Formats: sequence, C-alpha cells, structure tokens
Amino acid sequence: MSTAKNKMQVEIWSDIMCPFCYIGKRKFEKALAQFANKENIELVWKSFQLSPDMKSQPDKNIYQYLAEHKGMSLENAKQTINHVTNLAAQVGLVFNFDRSVLANSFDAHRFLHLAKKYHLQNEAEEKLFAAYFTDGKDFSDHETLQNIGISICLNIEEIKQALNSNQFAQEVQNDILEAQQIGVRGVPFFVFNRKYAVSGAQETSIFLETIQKSFIEWQKENQANTLEITEGETCGIDGRC
Repeated sequence: MSTAKNKMQVEIWSDIMCPFCYIGKRKFEKALAQFANKENIELVWKSFQLSPDMKSQPDKNIYQYLAEHKGMSLENAKQTINHVTNLAAQVGLVFNFDRSVLANSFDAHRFLHLAKKYHLQNEAEEKLFAAYFTDGKDFSDHETLQNIGISICLNIEEIKQALNSNQFAQEVQNDILEAQQIGVRGVPFFVFNRKYAVSGAQETSIFLETIQKSFIEWQKENQANTLEITEGETCGIDGRC
C-alpha cells in the first residue's frame, strides 16, 4: 500500500534575474493567502537560467543589456523597463533597475539548493529577488550570498563550503533538464501536483482557481491511499486491553 503524501506540492521554475518571477511570486502568494488549506501546500523552487552564458557585467546597465540582447533601441529598452517597474508596483514591489547588476545566476541557484536542505528555500528566494531588483546587489558575489544566508540562519561555514566547490551544481542542472523535459519555455512556470501548470505571472484569481482544483484532486488521491478504520476493542502497544 502506498503512503499518502503530507502536503500537495507546487513546483516553481524561476530565475533570479526574471522580473515576472518576482511579480508572479507575489500574485501566487496572494492567492495562497486566500486558500483555506494553505498549510497543506508545499512550495518547491526549481532552478532555471534565462542567460546561462552570461558573464557578470557590473559596468553595463540593464538598459544597454536589454537593447543588445533583444535587438531594440535604448529608448525602447527604457520603455520596457518602465512598464515592468509599473507592473511590479501594482503588487507592492519596488524595482530599482538603475541599480541592477548584471550577473550569472548559477551560484545563486546552488545557494538556493543549500537553503532547500533546511526548508528555507522560499525565504532565500525572496531575499535574492529583493537583493537584485530593489537593493542593486550582485547575486553572483559570494559575499552577497553569504550575507543572505546568515540573514535566514544558514551556517556561514556551510555556505562557504558549498559556494567554493561544485556542491549542488548537479541539482541545478537536473532542474534545468527537467524543465526541458516537461516543456518549460519561459519562467515563472508553476506546476500543481504534477497535473496542472500555469505559465507566467498570471492574475491571482487564476492561481487560486488552479490551487483549489488541484488540491481537491490531491485530497481524493490521498484519501484513497488512507485506511478508513472502524474502531473496536483492542489491546494496545502499551499492554492495555
């Protein structure tokens, strides 16, 4: 007989430098706050890299990068950034793109897997988003990651050991490969109980509807694997009858 799962999983593929991942996180959190059984939902963040070949470029601003990367004018790049900044403000986020540091996110994803080991992944994800979008921190810098780790009560020596090695590199690659296998073409990408998916920073109502629908099915599946017991007179393990 299979064992019933304690919580329904919601897996979220995301990259730290993705503005819609942060916006989507807020919209999803708002939906989850309205869900009556939120204590039975487990969030699992999955690694995804939008620009795996990116080199850290602290001297290049986001407008120049976007113009070059997307093949648009500098003015159009600024308009795009302003639009995203306004969308973020609608969910209570402050984006300071003028301070953004272009960086490769691979080590940050390894750091997130360390946080996952201690069930602190969601806290680490939030801190990384804020560091990049609001505070203008370089999330590829090991000192930045160490400070974030300390703030969520990770052990500093364990953080250093992980960052100064290839620890969790395979886990990051596995997440990216899994994304390819299930057809993830962009992030954020939310997967509910491995049955339903929501792509992008959708409205809160869509997230809430998907949580409710998938949770009802999850409950039925797990009830089917749980014994329904009719109580009668027994002798217990304490020797009492």
